[in-house]
Amino acid sequence: MSEDGPPEIVGQDGVGVEDQLQRLWTPHRLAYIKGENKPEGDEPQGCPFCRLVGSDDETALIVARGTNVYAVLNLYPYNPGHLMVVPYRHVADYTELTPAETVEVAEFTQHAMTVVRAVSGAHGFNIGMNQGVIAGAGIAAHLHQHVVPRWGGDANFMPVVGHTKVLPQLLGETRELLAGAW
Repeated sequence: MSEDGPPEIVGQDGVGVEDQLQRLWTPHRLAYIKGENKPEGDEPQGCPFCRLVGSDDETALIVARGTNVYAVLNLYPYNPGHLMVVPYRHVADYTELTPAETVEVAEFTQHAMTVVRAVSGAHGFNIGMNQGVIAGAGIAAHLHQHVVPRWGGDANFMPVVGHTKVLPQLLGETRELLAGAW
């Protein structure tokens, strides 16, 4: 951006009609779009949630571990601080959780909301699970509950028009803040 006004527009030959739009390239999202690292089948050995628990917390982006569940940052977050609460046990359906797992999923969800509010001042949350591929579950074989922080005005033109989300913080930094406050 120049000191005197809007950012300088740099042209490129052969790209079509020139416009005043700036491009935000997010090539890391292509892995998600292509389904890379998505488990094949329903078995634990191919499940990323099952593999994560054997890694160190920082590498795996695990924010906190409980007795039956853990909280981990979503690799493809909708908003900064987008967590998932995941049972250690490889189970696909909410009705298959034990009473202890059900309670701990609820308690971790409540605590995640408290922590994210304290760290980032979230105004609200979307909380939920997608049960089955047809319902939108990206990893349907292993239950996980999303905890997505929301702020007034966070649904700006980028996701609506550009199908792109701008995140102001790297996942490792977000994990460090949330884990420290947990």
